[in-house]
Amino acid sequence: MSFRVVRSSKFRHVFGTALKREHCYDNIRVSQSSWDSTFCAVNPKFLAVIVESAGGGAFIVLPLNKTGRIVADHALVGGHKGPVLDIAWCPHNDNVIASGSEDCVVKVWHIPDGGISRTLTEPVVDLLFHQRRVGLVLWHPSAQNILLTAGSDNQVAIWNVGTGELLIQIDCHPDIIYSACWNWDGSKLVTTCKDKNIRIINPRTGEVEEKAIGHEGSKASRAIFLRCGLIFTTGFSKMSERQYSLRSPEHLSEPIVNIELDTSNGVMFPLYDADTNLVYLCGKGDSVIRYFEITSEPPFVHYINTFLTQDPQRGIGMMPKRGCDVNSCEITRFFRLNNSGFCQVISMTVPRKSELFQEDLYPDTVGNEPALTAEEWFAGQDAEPILISLKGGFVPPSTKSADFKVTKRSNILDKLSTKSTTTTNSSVKNSSGASNTTVTSSNFNASLSDDLVKEFREEIRKLKTMIVKHENRIRTLEARVTETEGTFDREKTRKEGIENHSSGDSSNNNLCPDKNVNSANDREELAPDEV
Repeated sequence: MSFRVVRSSKFRHVFGTALKREHCYDNIRVSQSSWDSTFCAVNPKFLAVIVESAGGGAFIVLPLNKTGRIVADHALVGGHKGPVLDIAWCPHNDNVIASGSEDCVVKVWHIPDGGISRTLTEPVVDLLFHQRRVGLVLWHPSAQNILLTAGSDNQVAIWNVGTGELLIQIDCHPDIIYSACWNWDGSKLVTTCKDKNIRIINPRTGEVEEKAIGHEGSKASRAIFLRCGLIFTTGFSKMSERQYSLRSPEHLSEPIVNIELDTSNGVMFPLYDADTNLVYLCGKGDSVIRYFEITSEPPFVHYINTFLTQDPQRGIGMMPKRGCDVNSCEITRFFRLNNSGFCQVISMTVPRKSELFQEDLYPDTVGNEPALTAEEWFAGQDAEPILISLKGGFVPPSTKSADFKVTKRSNILDKLSTKSTTTTNSSVKNSSGASNTTVTSSNFNASLSDDLVKEFREEIRKLKTMIVKHENRIRTLEARVTETEGTFDREKTRKEGIENHSSGDSSNNNLCPDKNVNSANDREELAPDEV
């Protein structure tokens, strides 16, 4: 007698549920760019989607509670001169988002808690380095203000956003960089490139520690670090069949698992949940979401199920665990973009009868507190992300403590005020010679406002003067045109009179010969006796 042993797993019955239309988002003009990006980023406060915009690039930011149909003229974040290619929320501040664009600029924005009421065009900081379009932005998982960017110039740049300083430049890729991912503590970096190689890089030195051919297909491939240290990749075979593989960093060229899925041509984005060790595969243009569990038992990558939908997806965003509903045993929430402009919300749930907090489903997860400062990380320190408990739900820190922390760590949010205070202090020192002089931020803001008002008034005065000059010039030109047209009409009339006079004389001259000829003819017609 034979029997089959079913693998024991608490995630074997995970299922997805699409929320009702009134709890989703509609009428979003999703970007039509051909760049391989998810076009969507989400955190416990906001949903951000890259959209089509005339005269440059933009993305829309919506509070999570603003569901339903979005008005066509909704305020955008639109300071880029070219289409936006990638966006990413800061893991340590839910109000800060970074964007990369075809205009070669990376911008970091601050979104107020209630969202934006008018189009935002002034970023907190511009990061200028790349010579070609920037298609990848990625925050460090545990260090504050560390941002990685990669562009079509084959360069990887690591920034300290708090100061706008370029810390590290990595130049080891011969072609376009498809993806990049930090490991769990941010001490290593894995990238995929158009040359089909997977590289493990030391982010501080730029040294390539391991390199091997990944997927042999010519289309885009992607790689992510798992919490256990293994690398999960997606790509294409020589026959353009989609694949996924699991690899060890020490033996990149020898995959532990390499499975072919189907023959679709959409790039697959692996979305990883470190708490449950689940990997979700979402393909561009697919109407399905496949999910797998990674374990230490063969075959190591266990297929669980597939969530089916009717419409193909153009982009997708994954909610961090601290934004999930622990009361309904929700372990993941997806925001799925369709070509029609509809953003569908999908909740992945583990069926449980008990309404109590399920500790086995919700181990301590990554919080929004950084473990290191940018200076500490750059000096060589590594630390795993600070974990928090979700028992009772995620409770964000109070505004008072957050402000104190921002001031202490000189975060991106107070960059402008810190810089302005420093400038004012230095000017006071130079004028008075006192080294201990301090200026309050309120006085500086008042002086800054006065300076801005004066500058705007001067610009308005110049514009008015220019307009008056243009009006006078236009009047002069119109008078000249009128005078020229009158002269032309008079000349034309004179010529027509001359022509009419000459034609009248010629007609009179022609009448006399005709009369003589007629009289002569009459005489010829008379008989001889009648003459």
